[in-house]
Amino acid sequence: MGVERVVATVGPYGFKLLAVGATLCMTAACSDVPDDTSTADAGSSSRLIQLWSEDTPAFGIFVPNERPRGDAAPDGSRLPPLYTSEGGASLGENPLLDYLFLNLEGSYDAEAVAAIAEGLDQSTLEGAPSLLVRIPPIERDGAETARARVIESLQLGADGVVIPHVGSVEEAQLAVSFFADAGASVWSPDNPDGQTLAMIMIEDAGALAAAGEIADTPGYSVLACGIGSLSNDLGSREAGEAGTQEVLQHSERVGLPNMITANAQDVEQRLEEGFLGLLMSGAGADEAIRIGRSAVGR
Repeated sequence: MGVERVVATVGPYGFKLLAVGATLCMTAACSDVPDDTSTADAGSSSRLIQLWSEDTPAFGIFVPNERPRGDAAPDGSRLPPLYTSEGGASLGENPLLDYLFLNLEGSYDAEAVAAIAEGLDQSTLEGAPSLLVRIPPIERDGAETARARVIESLQLGADGVVIPHVGSVEEAQLAVSFFADAGASVWSPDNPDGQTLAMIMIEDAGALAAAGEIADTPGYSVLACGIGSLSNDLGSREAGEAGTQEVLQHSERVGLPNMITANAQDVEQRLEEGFLGLLMSGAGADEAIRIGRSAVGR
């Protein structure tokens, strides 16, 4: 991982799509999966940074909730998601994965960050997946709480932190300041030797209007659009797609990767469009990643 871990005490673009004739095996642990962990031997220990430094598409998944479906509290209320070090260790052994996306936007959980980071530390693979942690939006609990969560997530072992629903240039600058306060060296075109990823998400109509200025904010690593949230805010999927493409153009203009959710049906399209971070979920994630990796010759 790119940041020294603290033991938890809490319970650009330029690639071409290639035709690849080799057949990949159908199990995540299969030894026939191409081992490209030697990409960019020098520099950052973060797998994502290694790949993106070479404009190579990276494939990851949302960390799955390990709580059995239907589990409920004694009073019948819904229980929060469950993330364990064992689950993190299992994901860390999947050679298809370049990164894990731990989504804590709805409810921040330091124990979850610590558990997944601890599990990844047990990986026997050369080049374990990077860990990105999405925290709640700044406006939800205030700037100081968001700042503390960025600092804590990095201390607990995250390679990067995702700030959702950044609404303005001022908020983008504030988000960048959190990483400076954490003492993190953020990877960016201006700091290619950085070890930490700072990701900004544009997900609202007002932010989309300021996307160019937000993109020009110095000191962060990844600019992405939350297509689902943006579609809801703009009133249609078509408008959300157009906004996503606009944000992609700005990310390319400033030389930063852009991440988007994808599946087996659209991953090749998203790669052709220029997205460098492909984020999968659910039972079909591995197959979608195999398709994507094959498309780019990995």
